[in-house]
Formats: sequence, structure tokens, C-alpha cells
Amino acid sequence: MKLRKLAIVAVGASMTLALAACSGSPSSSPSTSANTDNTGALIGISMPTTTLERWNNDGAHLVDQLKGMGYNTDLEFADNKPDEQISQIQNMINNNAKVLVIAAIDGTVLGPVLQTAADAGIKVIAYDRLINGTPNVDYYATFDNYKVGTLQGQFIETQLGLKDGKGPFNLEPFAGSPDDNNAKFFFAGAWDVLLPYIQKGQLVVPSGKSPANDDAWQSIGIQTWATATAQSEMQNRLNSFYSGGQKVDVVLSPNDSLALGIEQALQGAGYTVGTDWPIITGQDGDLANVKNMLAGMQSMTVWKDTRQLGDEVSKMVDQILTGKTVDTNDTTTYNNGVKTVPSYLLTPQVVTKDTVEQYLVGSGFYTKTQLGMS
Repeated sequence: MKLRKLAIVAVGASMTLALAACSGSPSSSPSTSANTDNTGALIGISMPTTTLERWNNDGAHLVDQLKGMGYNTDLEFADNKPDEQISQIQNMINNNAKVLVIAAIDGTVLGPVLQTAADAGIKVIAYDRLINGTPNVDYYATFDNYKVGTLQGQFIETQLGLKDGKGPFNLEPFAGSPDDNNAKFFFAGAWDVLLPYIQKGQLVVPSGKSPANDDAWQSIGIQTWATATAQSEMQNRLNSFYSGGQKVDVVLSPNDSLALGIEQALQGAGYTVGTDWPIITGQDGDLANVKNMLAGMQSMTVWKDTRQLGDEVSKMVDQILTGKTVDTNDTTTYNNGVKTVPSYLLTPQVVTKDTVEQYLVGSGFYTKTQLGMS
């Protein structure tokens, strides 16, 4: 990864290779909590929305894990409204929460409410999305987000035979929500693989929506990861740039919610699985998308077993409240503009139609019945 591309971390940050960070053995970051008598303590869990399947699953799993450890929980969903999330977090502080677990909607606006939390001695774990611009985020737990994008880019590279010089192919790239810190990592990982092929002419973007570099990713970002917005955007591109008989060969979709909208737009435009259906990437392993993979409508998803993330965060909460050292395995990558936040990174997994049963069913994430496989 070139140094000029590493500016994508947070403002003023320097990013080291996320792959290396994940491969190292965990180190420990000391907890500053000296109080070990926190049985029944309240843990505030702030999730962005109920409209994406994964946040419902993540929230429920955290509640189950923490209650199993003897803690009380307050789980709130903020309907993708930053002001509502701030209000909910303030209520958790007022109710004497001991730890806050926050999946931020907008990671740049929580500074004042987190200062209130810090003044009250409350520890904060950023859950899957980094919280920027404040010293009052103590830990961060997520998957290796740059690698998520890298896996998507490498999948496209392999499927199209780009290393062998094949092409040109028509590509339409999408990026995630501009207010989500993770979205820039996803895009950077994929774009660092794909941009050289655009520069060589092996990949062509008929819509012109091809960022010149990693830093321009927001120009193609889909606000709040909305399926309907992605569908509308794809429809506009098809109508405006593919009316002369051109076909889309591949779509870079950073996650499953966008992929779902893109797939609906392609169906509406008359694309047919098995004839002219393009390669489509995704992320999260959402149920509808896994079914679409089985039907040939989506080529892959980068699966992040969020049960593992919930397990790790629950352990971090317990380590904080029992005065133990808190496990981290990356202390250099995630700078939020004020500090480098001690982090724990988990490794994502590519899943295709051929490996759904191995990974998603075999792990118990889904049953065959849920997927219509039996």
C-alpha cells in the first residue's frame, strides 16, 4: 500500500497495513477501571438502526452475552438519526451506565456527549465504527475493514482474469455512507486493487463515476447505506450510460444492502441470471443476499461473523469492569484525529454460492431451512 493512500485513515492519521495488524498475536491494553465490584452494572448499547438486519442481530447478541455475564443492559436503536443517538447516549449516562458500547451513525458528532461520559468515569467502546475527533473513546473493536475491500477487489480481479491481461470490462463502482468511517476503508481496500486496471484500460467505467484515488470515495457514496438509494442510482446509470446496448460486467458493491438495490435495478432493466448478469460483490452475509447468491444474483459476500465481534466486545466490557487488562491486537492503525485508539481486529471471510453450506450453515449462522436449501 502506497503511503499517499494511507491518508484515508482519519484526519491527520497514518495507517499501517491492516493485514499485518490482524495476523499478530493479541496484546493487552491496561484498563483504568479499579472497581472490580460491578455485578449487575448497566451497560449502554447504542446501535444505529433497525432497518439493517445486522444491527438487530448485533444488538441482540450483545444483550445475550452481557446478561449471561451478570450485567444489565440498555439497548437502543437511533433510526439513523445522529441527534437521536446523542439523546439516547445521554440518557444512558443519566442512568449511570458503567460502559457504553456505541456503533456510531456519524462518528464525528459524538464528542460533547462522550465528554460528559468521561466526566462521569464511563468507559467507551466503539463498536465496528470508529468514533472520530474525541479523546474519549477508550477501545475500538471491528473487523479488518481494509481487508474487506481488498477481498472484494481481489475477487473481481480473479473472476475477470485481470492479472492475465483480460478486458476491457464495464465496471460500476459504489461506496458506502459518507458519514461512516468504515466506508473509506472498504473502498480503499478494493480500489487499491482495481484502480491500476482502470488506468490500464482493462476496466472501464461508462458512467464516469470512477474516483481518481482513494480519497475521492465519497463522490460515489450512498448515504445511510440505503438499499432504495442504491437501486435508484443504479437505475440512473443504466438509463443514462447503457442505453446503446452496452452491458455492465461487474459492480463493486461494498455491502449487501447496496447489492440488494443494485440487483433489483438490474432485474428491472432486463438483466438475466445465466446470460448477461454481472459480477456483484457484497458484505455482511444478510439473509436475502445469501439467498440471492444461491440463485446466482450475487457473486460473493464478505462475511463478518458478528457473533465473534459481540463475543469480543462483551469480553472487553467484562475486562474493564473487573479491572483486568483489555485485549487489543492493533495499537497503530486507527487514529481518530485526536488519538490512536487501541483496537481489536477480527478477520473477515469470503463466501460464495459454493461455500455457503461450509461457512454459514456449518457455523450455525444460518440453517438450511432458513436458506431454502432443504
